[in-house]
Order: sequence, then C-alpha cells, then structure tokens
Amino acid sequence: MIQWYPGHMAKAKREIEEKLKFVDIVFELVDARVPVSSRNPVINDILKNKPRLVLVTKSTMGDELYNNKFVNSINQNNNTKALLIDSISGLNINKINTMCRTILKEKLEKEQARGMKPRAIRAMVVGIPNVGKSTLINKLVGKKTAIVGNKPGVTKSLQWIRINKDLELLDTPGVLWPKFEDVEVGYNLALTGAIKDDIIHKDDLILYFLTFLKQHYKQALSYYNVNEEMDNVEILDVIGKNKNYIRNKEVEYERVYELILNDLRNLKLGRITLDR
Repeated sequence: MIQWYPGHMAKAKREIEEKLKFVDIVFELVDARVPVSSRNPVINDILKNKPRLVLVTKSTMGDELYNNKFVNSINQNNNTKALLIDSISGLNINKINTMCRTILKEKLEKEQARGMKPRAIRAMVVGIPNVGKSTLINKLVGKKTAIVGNKPGVTKSLQWIRINKDLELLDTPGVLWPKFEDVEVGYNLALTGAIKDDIIHKDDLILYFLTFLKQHYKQALSYYNVNEEMDNVEILDVIGKNKNYIRNKEVEYERVYELILNDLRNLKLGRITLDR
C-alpha cells in the first residue's frame, strides 16, 4: 500500500475549505493518463456542489478513445463540465473562459439583473501533485508566474493570480489523500509521477506496468523488441541486455526500471491511459 501525505497537504486541505466561499468556480485538474485515479476523493467531498470545470491536462499523452469517454461521462452532469487541454501546445486553453461563463450563466445573469457591474470570474485551481497546475497558469498568464516543476510538491501555499480582466485564479498546492484503498490507484499515480519516485518499490510497480501493457497496449512492448508471450522478468532481462545495463554479469534492474518509467512519461511508448 502506497502512502504519501506530507504535512503541507493537510494544511492545504484546510485552506481550500476556508477559501471555497470566495470563488465562483473550481478548476479541477486531472491527468489524461489517469483521469479517474487522479481525482482526489477528499477534494471531491470538500467541493460538494460547487460549480466545477474538470480540465483534463496532458491530453495529448492520453489514449484518445479514453479521453473522449471520460469527458463524455463528466459532461452528463449539469454543474460540472470537462475539457481536454494541453498546456504545452495550448490545446483548448482559449475555451476555458467561455466554458466558465457557460457553467456560471445563471449566477452571472442574476448579478446583472441586480445591477452589479461585470467582473472577473474567481476560480480555484485544485488537483493532485504534478498534474500541471503551474504549467496551465503560466500558459494562461502568458509569462512565468507560478513555479513549475515536474516533481510533486512544488506549490506549497495558496496564491491569487490575475490572468486578465475576466479571470482571477487561486492556485493551491497539490493534495493527495492519506491512504489509497485501491492498490491500482497508487500504482497509476506512481507511474505518472504524482508520488515521489524515491518512496516507491519500483520492482512491484514495473511488474504491474508490464502486465498492464500485455493486456491493453501490446504494441508498446515492440518498442523494446519484446512481446506479450515473454514473462515479465524475461522482458526486463532483454531490455537490460539490449541497453547493456550489466554489472558483474548481472542485469542492473534499477536502471531498467528507470528507463521504462522515463519512456512512459516521455511518450516513447505511445499514448497510454492507465485507468480503465
């Protein structure tokens, strides 16, 4: 069972609860490769019926079929909508403001009827570590504002950021939940980098991933010149020997694990969605 719940995350959870009343809408960021596993049930409980736009980040890394299935399932909900985005290429970033106003149409019309002046929408950005909150904010602002890192736990406190006259964002630190009841959720988050690599038993993680590839993405195995007929240890041995990761005539498995993780995260194995 993987557990990782640093103290700043418990503090962030309290702050999110306190600040929720000051925002109109919540941007819930989820990772397209793990769109279900990356939805924090603790945050879900806090947000309750708050209007929500689920932004599916890194969508160019997720399997297109499952991207669309996930978005369609979310869009059945009146108070919550979903949008596939990519903060590096800018895919659909220009649709965020329009979708916000669609979700909040009734509230904004009521304010206008009461004679209130048009104002910027206030949105809170939430999501698990390494889901791409800072990268999205920087893309929206057009310059480097939030600290960006491809490791979990970079943003440690809440901060307001003015995007333009129409949108203000409250950035929040990535928050995981104290215990993953489903071991597959823990593995999925570890594979995509939401959990720090140095607290994971990589042997179990990579064996899980190879079994997953055999079941769902056999073509990805051909990248290593192996196939689904081989057992997992044999696959690791072939990769280690082909890469010359050998010391004292033994395969250096740790180096093979690192290679597979990096290849997954750098799209060498193609577009993969781990949630089914």
